[in-house]
Amino acid sequence: MFDKKMPEAWRVLRIQSELVDGIEHLAKIGAAVNIFGSARLGPDDPYYQQAEQLGRLLADAGIPVITGGGPGIMEAGNKGAFGHGKRSIGLNITLPMEQHPNAYQDISLSFRYFFVRKFMFIKHAVAFAIFPGGFGTLDELFVAITLIQTEKIEPFPVVLVGKDYWQGLVDWLRVRVLQQGCIGHDDMDLLQLVDSAEEAMHIIGHHYRQYISSDEDA
Repeated sequence: MFDKKMPEAWRVLRIQSELVDGIEHLAKIGAAVNIFGSARLGPDDPYYQQAEQLGRLLADAGIPVITGGGPGIMEAGNKGAFGHGKRSIGLNITLPMEQHPNAYQDISLSFRYFFVRKFMFIKHAVAFAIFPGGFGTLDELFVAITLIQTEKIEPFPVVLVGKDYWQGLVDWLRVRVLQQGCIGHDDMDLLQLVDSAEEAMHIIGHHYRQYISSDEDA
């Protein structure tokens, strides 16, 4: 939230401080996988359990996990990765409701500004794993595929976990948006739809190994 009493110039300095602090704290983690999803899905939900499993699979493979740091799917991803050598990272956001830091973060940062937080998500991303969620989750999804589509970032897997949840959106994009000519056929390939943590890990792990190999050859 903006502080209306703060002069614009001082607000710029606050934004700058968030950028510097985030970059400094995350400098050593390298490539990571972002897990997104609803803050409202609890431990009894199958998607929470899948997110926890994916977090564990990623951490076991030596891949850091970044989430939004809150409850629900974010907590699940952090919980799965927690205790594997500082591979569980939460980028929290100050909100009037819903958001409170979960207890499974090796590194926990807090942001006032969504766009600074989004920059931090993208900066270290080697993949996005996106579980069922609401407007915030959809926002992260479309930010990623827009940046990849426009070649502003190197392409990486954007994996939608949960066919029952995501199939309607994918069908709408194909039937309405693609057929209307608003996107191209290649753009549909930016999304990969899976139904389990293991499938997601297979896609992400393959890309991560290629990424590490190319980085070492550079």
